[in-house]
Amino acid sequence: MNVRKFTARSSREALALVKQAFGPDAVVLSNKNVPEGVEVLAMAPEGMGQIEQIAQSAPRTVARPQVAPPPTVPQQPAARGSFADRARMEPSFGSPEVGGDVEQLAMSTLSFQDYVRERVLRRRQAEMTGQPDPVAAAAPRIAPPPTQPAATSLDAARARREQRAAEAMAALAPKRAMPPPTPPQARPAPPVLRDEIRIPTATAQRAVPQLSDISAMEPMPLPGQPTANQRSQMDMASELRQMRGLIEERFSSLAFMEKLQRQPVQARLTQKLLELGFSPALVRKLAESCPSDFRGTDVADETAWAAHVLSRNLQTDEAARAIEDRGGVFALIGSTGVGKTTTTAKLAAHFATKFGASQLGLITLDAYRIGAHEQLRAYGRILGVPVHTAHDRASLDDLLDLLSSKKLVLIDTAGMAQRDSRTQELLEMLAHPSIKKLLVINAAQQGETIEDVVNAWKGAACEGVVLSKIDEAVKLAPALDTLIRHKLKVLGVANGQRVPEDWHRLPSVALVQRALKGAASGAWRMDNTDVNLIFAGAPLTEGMRAVH
Repeated sequence: MNVRKFTARSSREALALVKQAFGPDAVVLSNKNVPEGVEVLAMAPEGMGQIEQIAQSAPRTVARPQVAPPPTVPQQPAARGSFADRARMEPSFGSPEVGGDVEQLAMSTLSFQDYVRERVLRRRQAEMTGQPDPVAAAAPRIAPPPTQPAATSLDAARARREQRAAEAMAALAPKRAMPPPTPPQARPAPPVLRDEIRIPTATAQRAVPQLSDISAMEPMPLPGQPTANQRSQMDMASELRQMRGLIEERFSSLAFMEKLQRQPVQARLTQKLLELGFSPALVRKLAESCPSDFRGTDVADETAWAAHVLSRNLQTDEAARAIEDRGGVFALIGSTGVGKTTTTAKLAAHFATKFGASQLGLITLDAYRIGAHEQLRAYGRILGVPVHTAHDRASLDDLLDLLSSKKLVLIDTAGMAQRDSRTQELLEMLAHPSIKKLLVINAAQQGETIEDVVNAWKGAACEGVVLSKIDEAVKLAPALDTLIRHKLKVLGVANGQRVPEDWHRLPSVALVQRALKGAASGAWRMDNTDVNLIFAGAPLTEGMRAVH
């Protein structure tokens, strides 16, 4: 048996040392508090296997049977049954047959430790001298003969155990003083039991790690988590990808700028379009497609060529019938304050002038603002058309059934920011198969804002776009740029508050010419050196590849 002592500051640290020395199946014999902390006495799990072998080879004392066998036949030692079986066989504690069991049950925990220690010492002495196992040889002699009377008291049993221990210690004392004898011839190793583990030799024992080594060890990663080496490799790969993207971006920008320096026509076109407010993605596409010489063509310069390309890619509705002529159910949607109610009144006035108020139906969904529906009701009273209010999807369906005989039904919706959560609710409310949505866009907004509005209100699913407040827009190019890239159709424009005079249907050429006339001034004017600050070398989107 290999019994060792471990001392640490706490029980957790002491148990950690025990596990590292003997493994997770170590046997803890005792623990106590010491000035240094906690002291734990433990041994390897194979020590229990040795104790079990010793216990199996130990002699057993059997109680006297009730009926004595004939004197001529030797009595065989009976197998020891369980304590419950023997208890059922005993008539009472006062009978003389209980004496043998009293001797057996008198062994306490401390006496059992003395008993095991005595047998281990005797076995070790026999191994050192090369003699046979004394425990196995003495087993028949220790068993009392059938005629020998059993001990009837605990004192007699304790006295015999002390006598045997004293004899074993006296026999071992001279051997300890003598030098170790030469090792005997190696005996064949006994077979290894199923749960037995061989005790390693002194030279092969594992070194017990210190607490400082345990704290310095790297913690094991969780299942599915990368190790420290894998994390460092992943970080390095990410940095390399970022560096590659930065190098490609810089080289692309330098190549484009070098091309502009070699081609002055493209350089002038790029500078002019950027000043007008067109996006760098669209400007780059136009600059790459612009010819260097316009001799023998129908256009005079690069500006006329760009106007022709832009007007060809901008979709308008001037060739088709107007909204008031075709009829149907139209819902005007858009952000707050873009002019949806005023545009609804302009369309209603144009229709009433041509077909009469009896063929017109007006519905408002603006129940959020105080008095919001009063503006449309005022226009309805002027035109002689009643205005109905719908608060939910069910009431809207009922009103559409009520006004199904009308040639034109206009629905005015509540203005909401493109990032408002109620925007999606409004779009779901208008998901009626007969409703066609018209997106109203403020032409005076920034290009990024218009882009966000188109994406939030799902402009691709709308019937068309209405450009409002073009009289307030300093630059019309950002709005046209978004419409070209998203391939949205312009159904009409509004350039004022007058009803119905400020409603027009302009062709694409007129809108592009108006956008190309708005030149920058002051701090917003751009020179050749400012072009380098705009282009970042980003790849073209799918919408830009479709521009021709």
